[in-house]
Amino acid sequence: MTFPVLGLVLIAAIAHALWNLAAKSVTGKGYAFVLAYHGLSALLLAPVAVVIIATGAQPLNWGLVGAAALSAVFHIAYSVTLQSGYDHAPLGVVYPTARGTGPVVTIIIAVAFLGERPTLAEAAGAFTVIAGIAVVTIRPRGGGGGPTGDGLRRGLAWGGLIGAFIASYTLWDDFAVNHVSDSPLLYFAVSEACVGLIMTAGAFALPGGREKRADFRGILRSHKRALVTVALLSPLAYVLVLYAMQQAPVALVAPVRETSIIVGTLLAWWFFGERNVLLKLAGALVVVFGIGLIALG
Repeated sequence: MTFPVLGLVLIAAIAHALWNLAAKSVTGKGYAFVLAYHGLSALLLAPVAVVIIATGAQPLNWGLVGAAALSAVFHIAYSVTLQSGYDHAPLGVVYPTARGTGPVVTIIIAVAFLGERPTLAEAAGAFTVIAGIAVVTIRPRGGGGGPTGDGLRRGLAWGGLIGAFIASYTLWDDFAVNHVSDSPLLYFAVSEACVGLIMTAGAFALPGGREKRADFRGILRSHKRALVTVALLSPLAYVLVLYAMQQAPVALVAPVRETSIIVGTLLAWWFFGERNVLLKLAGALVVVFGIGLIALG
C-alpha cells in the first residue's frame, strides 16, 4: 500500500470516528435519523453527480444503478442496525466490536474467494492492526467504569451483526468500484440516492410509518448539528475508502480503515472520561506498528 493511499484511509478513519460520535448523540429515532442524514448526503452529492455525467467522465448506466442499489440495501441494513445498537448497548463495546469484526471477515473472504494475495509483511500488518484494536477494547477485570453483564453481551451481539454488514458492503463496493464504475464518487452518489428513495418508501409502507415520519420532523427540528455532521463526514469518509480500494487490495484497506476505533476510543476518553487510557494508548501503538508493516509491504 503506497503512502498516499494510506493517507486517504487514515483521513477516512478520523472522519468516520467523528461522525459516529455525532450519531451516538441521537437516540430512539434510528430509522428517521438514518433517512435524514442519507437524504441530506444524497442532496449534497446530486450536483457533483450531474457534473460527472454531463462532462462524460462516467456515463450513468443500468449496471451502475443496479450495483449502487444493492450497495444501498447493505448500507441501509448497516446504518439502521448501527443506530439500534447505539440505542441498546454502550458505544465503547458496539463500535470497536463492529469495526474489528468487519475487517476479519473481509480479509478471510478476500483471500479465500477473491484471489487477493497480500505480501507476508502486509498480511502481518493487517493482523497486527486487528490485534491492536483488540487491545484498545480490553476492559481489565476490576477496572470499573465499563459495561458488565447484559450491557456487554448486548454490545458484542450488536457489534457482531453490524460487523457482518460492514463486510458485506465493503466487499460488494470493492467489486463495484473495480469492475462496474470508474468513478467512486458517482457510484456513491447514486447509492445514496437509492438509500433515500428506499427509506422514504419505507417511511410510508412499513408498519409504524406515521411514527417514523414524526421522528423525521423531530430530527430536522432538534438534531440539526448531528444531522449535518454525519451527512458531511460519512460520505467524505467512505468516498475516500472507495478511491483507496481502487488502488490497494480490500484485504489491506479494511483493517487500516478500522484505525477509526483508536480515534473513537480516545475521543470517548476525552469527552466522556472513559478509563484505562494507558492501555488504549498501548493498543494504539500496536496499530501504528501494523500500519507501518502494511505501508512497507
